[in-house]
Amino acid sequence: MATKENSFAHRTVVEVDPFIPADQQKGIHNRWHPDIPAFATVKPGEVFTVQCVDWTGAQIGNNDCSDDIKNVDLTKIHNLSGPVAIEGAEPGDCLVVDILDVRPFDKMPWGYTGIFELENGGGLFAREFNSKAAKAIWDFKGVYATSRHIPGVKFAGVSHPGLIGTAPSPELLATWNKREGELIAANANSIPAVAFPPEPKGAYVGQDIPKEVMEKIAKEGARTVPPREHGGNCDIKNLSKGSRCYFPVYVKGANLSVGDLHFSQGDGEISFCGAIEMAGIITFSCSIIKNGVEKFAMKQPMFLPSPVDPLYSAKLIFEGISVDLHGTGKQYDMDATVAFKQATLNAITYLMKLGYTREQAYLLLSAAPVESHVGAIVDSPNACVTMALPLGIFDFDILPKEEGLTKRDLGQCAIRSDGVV
Repeated sequence: MATKENSFAHRTVVEVDPFIPADQQKGIHNRWHPDIPAFATVKPGEVFTVQCVDWTGAQIGNNDCSDDIKNVDLTKIHNLSGPVAIEGAEPGDCLVVDILDVRPFDKMPWGYTGIFELENGGGLFAREFNSKAAKAIWDFKGVYATSRHIPGVKFAGVSHPGLIGTAPSPELLATWNKREGELIAANANSIPAVAFPPEPKGAYVGQDIPKEVMEKIAKEGARTVPPREHGGNCDIKNLSKGSRCYFPVYVKGANLSVGDLHFSQGDGEISFCGAIEMAGIITFSCSIIKNGVEKFAMKQPMFLPSPVDPLYSAKLIFEGISVDLHGTGKQYDMDATVAFKQATLNAITYLMKLGYTREQAYLLLSAAPVESHVGAIVDSPNACVTMALPLGIFDFDILPKEEGLTKRDLGQCAIRSDGVV
């Protein structure tokens, strides 16, 4: 007979409502700064859960228009839950984070993938496509995702946190701001921007802290857009339930924060808002390895991926090399980014032959469990990068045929109210 006496629910250390704007809730912050105090404290080995809003803080709706993507306020991102301090963690230690579960809220069984405007966010092809806002809404049924905006596909999600990391020390924060500031100064007119400097506008810490501390955080706080030495926005799609993360500790308690949960994502998250973004709940257990930074020669985090992975063995693989074959024809010297772009463009143009619009193809390759690998990076002048598209996610045959490909009417994703794409 089941007994209640020895049954204890895991503690939820951050509770949020996914339908309420993030800047109206406690336990959320959207900058990295050592002066953001821990919102909660846990013991090593304790199992605990953290609730997260979506990365924009409830700015995007489940509808058929992308004006919300067009007008999103990027000074307010990313919205992270925490920080959570782990008792006994000290600078120089290694924080071991076991991700035990990641799932959407039962009351919000949907997510979205977006293409951002060239001048407001960008993406891999922001300049090439002169990007205009578009999006796809995805419905969740168990482990599967489907979209009314990208018909003909259904796939199992590998849910994971896109953004997770420990708090920086004052010295590390200063290093980030200096080096990224120099990059911005050297590329002052770049669109989209090469990096995002500290920005007081939109900065938020959902705790009762002194005004002067909040002003300092807003003035100095590092933006959450890139990955850095502490983890951050690494967007590694295999950090799903069952994975383990090893993070350097820079402040007492480590001060772990997490957010930007994804139901699914392709390698590269190419459209910037390229995963299936969701609000949800993540379950952790943490431990500490004393002096782990020195023991493991840690400069950045290490990860042990999850053993849970969709079984899509049959894939159509697109190759890309360091030549701009979709543009000027320019030869580049061992440029893996150019090669990745070419592989992706090869996949996009192929999907367009099947009836998908360019926007639908871009969103699909961002959101589906697409795999990319560096095939070769020593054979001058061309790096070789591949993009593998799982055949099993489609409900029709997409393989090359002697007679060519059958073009279907597959509609269009959600676009702006003015019809501009």
